[in-house]
Amino acid sequence: MTADFETQLRAVSLRVTRPRLAVLAALRDHPHVDTDTVIALVRAEQPTVSHQAVYDVLRALTDAGLIRRIQPAGATARYESRVGDNHHHVVCRSCGAIADVECAVGSAPCLTASDDHGFVVDEAEVVYWGTCPGCAADRTAQ
Repeated sequence: MTADFETQLRAVSLRVTRPRLAVLAALRDHPHVDTDTVIALVRAEQPTVSHQAVYDVLRALTDAGLIRRIQPAGATARYESRVGDNHHHVVCRSCGAIADVECAVGSAPCLTASDDHGFVVDEAEVVYWGTCPGCAADRTAQ
């Protein structure tokens, strides 16, 4: 899988570095995690990587389109490596768990605005809010 990450980095003219590879691997294995979690995951593999280095990598990878930064209302920013397909998310109001939801209808941008005001719409961001199965079970048990 490292070779795939190296190819992705080179395709967007980014140097291949150990911190970049570690962040990509962390997000592949742990989608929808916040910055602190990414730092912890990277440091588990590379203890000498600084917080600032991880922040810089997250910014560079987001700017290059290799990862996506999402921030549901009232939540901390999260990152994922699933990009380019305009999928959506469902968020638990109780614990904050996030899961992917396929495109609402059809191909990107998935929804048609009632009035696009002349904009060329290329993406629709939809966030579904609810209670995850674990939190719903906890509420039922109480």
